[in-house]
Amino acid sequence: MVTTAESAAHKSQQQSRVLIVGNYCHDVLIQNNAVKAVSLGGAASFISNVFNGVSVSCNLVSKVGEDFKYPVSYTPIVIPTLKTTVFHSYFDPGLHGNDHQDRILKRVCACDPIRPSDLPETRFKYGMAVGVGGEILPETLERMIEICDVVFADIQALIRVFDGVDGTVKLVKLEETGFYTLLPRIGVLKASSEEAVFMDVEKVRKWCCVVVTNGKHGCKVYWKDGELGISPFLANQEDPTGAGDSFFGGFVAGLVQGLAVPDAALLGNLFGSLSVEQVGLPTFDTRLLQRVKDEVQRRKMQCLLHERSDDELKFLRPIGHEQFHTFLVAAKLKTPCSIEEHQWNSPSSTIETEQTAVPHCTKQPKLLANPMYEEPIQRVE
Repeated sequence: MVTTAESAAHKSQQQSRVLIVGNYCHDVLIQNNAVKAVSLGGAASFISNVFNGVSVSCNLVSKVGEDFKYPVSYTPIVIPTLKTTVFHSYFDPGLHGNDHQDRILKRVCACDPIRPSDLPETRFKYGMAVGVGGEILPETLERMIEICDVVFADIQALIRVFDGVDGTVKLVKLEETGFYTLLPRIGVLKASSEEAVFMDVEKVRKWCCVVVTNGKHGCKVYWKDGELGISPFLANQEDPTGAGDSFFGGFVAGLVQGLAVPDAALLGNLFGSLSVEQVGLPTFDTRLLQRVKDEVQRRKMQCLLHERSDDELKFLRPIGHEQFHTFLVAAKLKTPCSIEEHQWNSPSSTIETEQTAVPHCTKQPKLLANPMYEEPIQRVE
């Protein structure tokens, strides 16, 4: 017999799950007219990787073709008549006479878009719209808003367009898209500092929270009544691929577990910094993950003692925020330099989900440079 309390607890646990919407991809790095590496891509892969690490359950809706190469944590929808979305990233060191690598990104193959009918009927507390190849339609985002209490959107899912001849990625102003009228109905819009110039932050912040990531400088949170800078974490950068996605995963994972927005953004910065220190999809040290999870729970209880508990996002810096940052810095410093021996073999990284879960392949080929996320895309007029 299930008691009322048990039923309520089960209902709360079910509703706390996160819905991630975005396609997996194949990324190809091309340099000097030669293929340098091929890797699993797509924001969904990096975000679910973080969720697995901190034991946050989720459902993930993604579409791939029968040619999809990689074992992943959440089974995608396979479209037999189409191929998996493929991005080619062309890197030219010192292009235009500067010292950094410029990039031209092309979507050379596109799988089926994710439609409202592809989304589950279940209600979710949080939804994440994280497309990379134009797979999220305005009507799909609107359906997410209907079935999720709070929706988080990555601006790259909203402002990317693709050349009809060669698939070159271009960015358009947010107000020119079919998503613009939906902004007052979403909770958080995330953008990199390069992407943020394609929207009027001062206008958008009146409708929803805006989080702008800025690499080694941390991030900044804007909301209607204020703004707040969030401290970064030092990192020895090896590969910036997916850093923004890992940030987004850590940020939402913190909110799911009851943290205030500033503390959740710190958690996002931590996972972003951990991501850039490895090539490709990162493997997190299990001892670090356990320390972080324990501290997050302690932090949650500490905040509950001082603040009113409700479902509203809390933007003000909570008591002990700096100490939380200090703890995370120290926890990261305790992490071994090499994590080859710390694969996904800890019970703490095992979660229950309605979808089939299989371990990430840790021996897959990985990109040696950023394919699609954090480096600025060369603007094509």
